[in-house]
Order: sequence, then C-alpha cells, then structure tokens
Amino acid sequence: MMASRLYQAEMDNANSSSSDKITELQDKLFSQPAKKQIPIVSELASAGEAGLDVLMTFLEKQGEKPTPAVGEAYIELYLANLPKTEQFLQETFPQGVVPLNSERNVDYSPIQQALAQRDFQEADRLTLRKRCELAGEQAMQRRWVYFTEVKNFPSTDLQTMDKLWYVHSQGKFGFSVQRKIWLSLGQDFPKLWEKIGWKKGKFWTRYPNEFIWDLSAPVGHLPLSNQLRGVRSFASLMSHPAWKKN
Repeated sequence: MMASRLYQAEMDNANSSSSDKITELQDKLFSQPAKKQIPIVSELASAGEAGLDVLMTFLEKQGEKPTPAVGEAYIELYLANLPKTEQFLQETFPQGVVPLNSERNVDYSPIQQALAQRDFQEADRLTLRKRCELAGEQAMQRRWVYFTEVKNFPSTDLQTMDKLWYVHSQGKFGFSVQRKIWLSLGQDFPKLWEKIGWKKGKFWTRYPNEFIWDLSAPVGHLPLSNQLRGVRSFASLMSHPAWKKN
C-alpha cells in the first residue's frame, strides 16, 4: 500500500513538472522575438500532445503573419500525423500558412506540401517546374528559362515561391535570402557560388548528390539555379522588381 502511494506521488510530481515546463515554454514562445521562437517550437513538438496543443494555439494567433517560426510550427503539426493535428490544419490552414497568390493561376500547393514534408529536393524540382510554367510552353519543354523570360515573371508569383521557401526553412532558404547574400558580397557572383555552396574552388557542385537537401546546408543553398547555362538568368532573378516591393 505504501509503495503504491509513493508511486502515485512520484507520478503526480512528474506530471506537475511536465505541466510547468509546457507553461514555461508557452510563455517563452509568445514573448520572444520571431528569430528566437524556432527552437522553442521544436521543444514543444517533442513534448507530446500538450506541446502540440500549444503549437496549435500559436498558429491560431500568429498564422496570418507567416514567419519561419510559424512555418516550423506548421511543419511539426503536419508531421505529427495525429487525427487532431490533421483536422486542425485542414480546418484552419487548408492551403498552408503562406498565401498561394499567383497572377497567372499557377498552383504552388505542391511546393508547399513538399516543404511541409521537409523534402527539399522535391520542392526544388517543383520550384524549377513552376518557373518554367510561368515562362510558357517552350520553357516547359526545354525545362529551363531564358533570362528574358525571368524579367517578365509576375512579382506576386516570385514572392509566393520565395515566401514558401523562407517560411518553411527556418529562414535559411529562398530567392530573397540569396539576394541578400549577393548584395552583401558586392554583387560578386563567383563569391556567391562559394558562399552558398554551389561551387568549391574550380569545381561546380554536382547535381543532385553533392548538394545538401536539409537544413544543415549553407544559408541560401536552396532553391537551385543552373549556372552551367550562364549567369544571366540568375542575375535577372536577383534584379527582379519583386524584391524592391518587399
């Protein structure tokens, strides 16, 4: 009888401690700036259903402002694969946390889904396909775009693709991230290739096995652009008016 009471007391203390930890993490999540929220999201996701409940509350309150922390919370709930998290996401964020805006009726939901699954290689493949789709039927057939076609991309569509990558990569990936690095290097493309891991010394990084398809990659590593065809297409992307509107 005494052993049973001791066991129950230990269980009560453990539950109380766990509850206190969840409350502490919740308070931190809602009080910290966006950049410091990401590790807290990960802690809550590993804390079981109580932690996931906090993440659902967080998304309800922050979902209209898609930040990398919001994206990370969405991914953790998506990957939890529980009936209640699936129902919550379907009812509250059926299209994800990033508005899939397009001036040409392009469907960006496949990119969103791949990123939610942390399948960066598939998301990269789809991003190239969507750029070809924006460029037109000939680009779809050749599977790459001319720099003159990039200049005619709608700003809205580029911003949608960029936001998807930025929000779902803890802020590490995206066109705007690459552009920020490019500008910091004085618009020096050879330095950029080295910085983001697309080239090592004299050798281009080989697709696909030498690229890094997870968050351990250098900042700006993804999405890719084929530099073997020349720099003009990527330069046109970096100089696009879309980024002046952000």
